[in-house]
Amino acid sequence: MTTKCINRAPRRRMRRPAAKALTPGTTDKKVRQNVLLARQWTAYKLSGDQEVRQDLLKRYMPLVRNVAGRMAMGFPKSVELSDLISTGAIGLIEALRNFDPDRGVKFETYAVPRIRGAILDELRSLDWVPRSTRAKARQIDRTTTRLENRLGRTPTRGELAQSLDVSSEELAGMLSDVSSTTLLSLDELVYREEDNRQVPRVETVRSEAHGHILGEIERQELRAYLVDSINNLSEQEKLVIALYYYEELTLKEIGEIMTISESRVSQIHTKAVTKLRSLIRERFGT
Repeated sequence: MTTKCINRAPRRRMRRPAAKALTPGTTDKKVRQNVLLARQWTAYKLSGDQEVRQDLLKRYMPLVRNVAGRMAMGFPKSVELSDLISTGAIGLIEALRNFDPDRGVKFETYAVPRIRGAILDELRSLDWVPRSTRAKARQIDRTTTRLENRLGRTPTRGELAQSLDVSSEELAGMLSDVSSTTLLSLDELVYREEDNRQVPRVETVRSEAHGHILGEIERQELRAYLVDSINNLSEQEKLVIALYYYEELTLKEIGEIMTISESRVSQIHTKAVTKLRSLIRERFGT
């Protein structure tokens, strides 16, 4: 019986990459920085040295920019990042004044909530919309998004009201309140429908009345002619027209003033209006 020998290649051991060790120079530099920072905090707390204070503010200003930048992503475009940074710097100054390094907490951990708080407080003070209305807007947005993801389409008002557990009338009131909180910048660039070209929003605003200067001139001319035409009426007709259209009295009240019946006032009114229409038709052909 022949025994076959199978030559197996020796297994290679997988070597783990050696961890990069910090060089002594890097470690020493970090230690020196921490020692210098600790000395600065001690000097500032003991003497309130303004130069040390300025050094600390300059050191931690990137923290303000970082916090403001993250918050700006959740705000409308109308909120300027530079304004957030300026307001956040006020929070940094307050944190610098009240921070106690002896408590063993890093300054960054202590300062970030105060920077955020200063920014939010300033935005709330500038916001003319009540916080309750902002809360309604967020609630409607979240519910609408949830229903769109579930239904695959825009929810109806009935579905939205049911999901919010409110009546249709209450939902209408909520939407009316929220709609008044939306502000648009007239300088913002938008795409025009005619040629898909970017233009300032102010160039796309049109009057709902669609008024025309010639139409306004015609109305003014018609009004002036109507005033002149009233002089062609009898005294009774003038009085009825004046009391009915200018004083806004009822036919019954006019009859009591003129000591005639309400039906007689109606006859006088109809006769006066017919005369005026005839004169206007002759003049303007309408």
